Amino acid sequence: MRADCLHFTKDLRRLPTSYTENFWTSHDGLRLYARVYPGPDPLARTVLCLHGLTRNSRDFEDLAPHLQRHYRVIVPDVRGRGLSARDPNPQNYQPAIYLQDILTLIDAIAAPQVAVIGTSMGGLLAMMLAVGSRDRISGVVLNDMGPEVDPKGLDRIKGYAGRLPSPKNWDEAIAQTRSMFGEAWPNLSPQRWSALTRRGYREDEKGGLNVDADPMIGEMLRAAPAASANLWPFWKALRGIPMLAIRGAQSDILSAATFAKMKAENPELVQLEVAQRGHVPLLDEPECIAAIDAFLARI
Repeated sequence: MRADCLHFTKDLRRLPTSYTENFWTSHDGLRLYARVYPGPDPLARTVLCLHGLTRNSRDFEDLAPHLQRHYRVIVPDVRGRGLSARDPNPQNYQPAIYLQDILTLIDAIAAPQVAVIGTSMGGLLAMMLAVGSRDRISGVVLNDMGPEVDPKGLDRIKGYAGRLPSPKNWDEAIAQTRSMFGEAWPNLSPQRWSALTRRGYREDEKGGLNVDADPMIGEMLRAAPAASANLWPFWKALRGIPMLAIRGAQSDILSAATFAKMKAENPELVQLEVAQRGHVPLLDEPECIAAIDAFLARI
């Protein structure tokens, strides 16, 4: 869809973390949202950050301000999450529709080419974007995602996505978050757990707390065919595109065997394994920051 067909509006208030709030209308009439972190100058290259299945743009609150010193950073809420509208047709919670939304956004912000950083589901979308719109993608960073998903981790996510009870207060929300991610993120301070929790929940008009994603996203995940998609043909098609793959050393989504096979089939792939992280690394770890900086500078 051409950018001139869009209703793309910007809230010009400069926010404390130096981003603007942007809304646009999807091809099927949903009001969708993205944060735009302006770069140091109008010619700065663009980095697109894509979050995980039931997450939102706030997951990049640490990385995006760091990157905007050199790049313009675009961080959307995928439909059904965050400030993007919930879809009245849950069948639209699927990658083909998400890709259409993302390409519409890229056109709206007049970005002829972007580097993509994708966490979990966002990594899957990054791979699909790079195959289907190769000329629009300058490079890809995959955060704990590859062409094969470990069934153990997928079953874990299916068990909680869209099924979490609403916590009564923020203390309960923090406890709920730690119960889900404690093994993936060990040794975090109480303050860090509080900050991470506030990224995943939102207060409603009555002061109640809810996961900041449509529960039907989990239902659609559980309704999908049990067999895991074979994305290795996608992986082969990605040869020649600069890529950095990050894996949490204790990940139950991206296995060590799959991580090794990714490198074997694409020797030019840059890899980083993050100690004391499962699914997913937070991307605030010093080694992640250094690897992403070096990768983006190289491409």
